Amino acid sequence: MSKIVVDTSVVINGQLIPQIESGTIRNSEIIIPQAVFDELQSQASAKKEQGFVGLEKIKTLKKISQEFGLTVSVSGAHPSSDDIQYAHRGRIDAIITDLAKHNGATLYTSDNVQHLVAQAEGVDTVYLKSGIKREDLEFLKFFDSETMSVHLKENQRPLGKKGMPGTFALTALSDELLTRDYLEMISSQILNAANASDDSTIEISKTGALVVQHGDYRIAATRPPFSESFEITIVHPIVKLSLGDYDISEALMKRFSDRAEGIVISGAPGSGKSTLASGLANFYHDQGKIVKTFESPRDLQVGSGITQYSKLDGSFDNTADILLLVRPDYTVFDEVRRREDFVTFADLRLTGVGMVGVVHANSSLDAIQRFIGKIELGIIPNVLDTVVFVSNGKIEKVYDLELKVKVPSGMTESDLARPVIEIRNFEDNTLEHEIYTFGEENVIVPVGKQTERIGIERLAAEKVCETFKRYDPQAQVEVQSENRVKVIVDEQCIPSIIGRGGSNINEIEKSLKVHIDVVPKEDCHDHHDHDHLHDHPHNPTHHKPSEMTNDLPFTFSESKTSLLLTVNREYASMNADIYAGDKYVASVRIGRKGQIRIPKRSGTARALTRSASSKNEIQIFVKGF
Repeated sequence: MSKIVVDTSVVINGQLIPQIESGTIRNSEIIIPQAVFDELQSQASAKKEQGFVGLEKIKTLKKISQEFGLTVSVSGAHPSSDDIQYAHRGRIDAIITDLAKHNGATLYTSDNVQHLVAQAEGVDTVYLKSGIKREDLEFLKFFDSETMSVHLKENQRPLGKKGMPGTFALTALSDELLTRDYLEMISSQILNAANASDDSTIEISKTGALVVQHGDYRIAATRPPFSESFEITIVHPIVKLSLGDYDISEALMKRFSDRAEGIVISGAPGSGKSTLASGLANFYHDQGKIVKTFESPRDLQVGSGITQYSKLDGSFDNTADILLLVRPDYTVFDEVRRREDFVTFADLRLTGVGMVGVVHANSSLDAIQRFIGKIELGIIPNVLDTVVFVSNGKIEKVYDLELKVKVPSGMTESDLARPVIEIRNFEDNTLEHEIYTFGEENVIVPVGKQTERIGIERLAAEKVCETFKRYDPQAQVEVQSENRVKVIVDEQCIPSIIGRGGSNINEIEKSLKVHIDVVPKEDCHDHHDHDHLHDHPHNPTHHKPSEMTNDLPFTFSESKTSLLLTVNREYASMNADIYAGDKYVASVRIGRKGQIRIPKRSGTARALTRSASSKNEIQIFVKGF
């Protein structure tokens, strides 16, 4: 009687059973190594699918062997806990090979590496590749051309989502309740297919959870203790679209083609994010670009010319090290979810790789929000330049991000200026949100709709402009905020606009009920809103009024660009006149910190330095507003 030793792989896929039934194996003693039993027991105790499937197959093997007159025995020593722990490194396989050698038996295996090692050691071996066919898989009977996903749970009816993204309906596929044994059979088939087929991989195998990618079917099986009962969920994409199938404007298509290299596709589960990502990947590949994907599991429907990468040693960060060596033009990162995923996405983008990220989010704004805190605020616009929100399989909204230094919308003081990320609607360039640091927090602040306000601002600017065109027909008005405007006029017109002691400009301000900053045309780039500077140094007839006898104490300092006169804070926001050696220089508004800032390149600074040789010759007088 010949002896046969079976290893774990051939036990799990059950390929020995059809060999016995067909009569290929006769008059043989089938030896199951104790190491195989212990390994399967360890896996089953950890609620791993392979353990349960393997033990069920051993029961079936013993029953079939008795019917065909074969002997089944268990042999060998129990492996140590270290042997089981390092089974994935070949420790158990080595024990099985040694058992076959010592018994003069033939080793039956479905593991190609085990087969090659046995041949190298001079052990007789038979390689049995799993013969399960795709069409034999039981779960396929639940799918048709409209089924997006199938949900199988013990003691429940099978359910399926049918329809298109956004318009699907959950329907019962049968009135019969599913049994645990039936689901175990489906799970066993899936495992066999995963071990046998080159286009199937086991993506995750943990306590109570198994994820298999079988062709374009993504299968997740869960059991207690992870889930309260046995459940199998199979997802299958039913739509494959190119970019031409979407309603994409010419401007957005040009953006995708020419400039967009930091794209984030956001949407709720089942909204069509991955379908759009696949379309973009195929679009870039057709343009002659090298395209790779990061996926776990690998379920994007992309052309054969696009290489799909999974996690290397459990991390996409390790995959990124390999990616940079293959020099891709674009990388599609499916499911950017964990903190390290966001960091990896940003790192690859900053190295110059065009990135397309898929993010679960309920809106475009939520997708951007998920990057805040993961990467520095200032580099977000360098990482994301286009954010696309997908809903019901359609592109719903597109945002454009840009970093500027400005006063955030709704704030009026210019010394509140800070780096601000503007989020604009790509189609009409409307500013919708701003991101900036407020206190110690990074915040996203909605910007009110500007349609009505722009019209009101235009009317206000025209009204103010009418007033100042009496002095300068070429006067220009810019609305800074709700209560402040900037008027740009010829420098020669400024003395008449200001009037004696600022009396004329004060009257205009009272009439229009706004603060007015008068700026000469050549100096408008030096102007600071909070200085409220009425610069008219060339008014020789203006003398210090006799009633102004109490000048303010102040300190004098200089920055790189300005002269700084600082008075007590109690005078903040009040109007004042500056004199140098009893000669009038300018009317100013004191800043909120009691600071008067005079740009060095302005006419006021030049007049001040000409008229005063020291700080003692400068006087500041507060006047009523």
